[in-house]
Amino acid sequence: MLSVCPLSSLARGEALRVEADPPIAVFHTEDGEVFALDDTCTHQDASLADGWVEGCEVECPLHASRFDLRTGQVDAPPAKKPVRAHRVVVEDGHIFVELSAEEPNLPPGVSVGNQAATGGAA
Repeated sequence: MLSVCPLSSLARGEALRVEADPPIAVFHTEDGEVFALDDTCTHQDASLADGWVEGCEVECPLHASRFDLRTGQVDAPPAKKPVRAHRVVVEDGHIFVELSAEEPNLPPGVSVGNQAATGGAA
């Protein structure tokens, strides 16, 4: 499991980009739930951690595709493919992410191991 940060350091309604291959975005919703998705929109190379969280969805900051934080499913074009969802465990006040074994859906021109840096923590 990937150790992310103390839960207390990620405010509700905020997201954090975690360096992994590919990067992960960890979201703390207004309701207090914590979710983790691949950080890169499947349409174009944009950080979902820089997007807008509303309820259980994140909207990509580049072209407004929306992804379900629980499943990674895409809810609005132009993205057509989902992002991977990862299992989150909060233990003793610390966030851990168990990375999915599925292949990531990355945008054209981006591959595991050579992803360009995009944005930072939201």
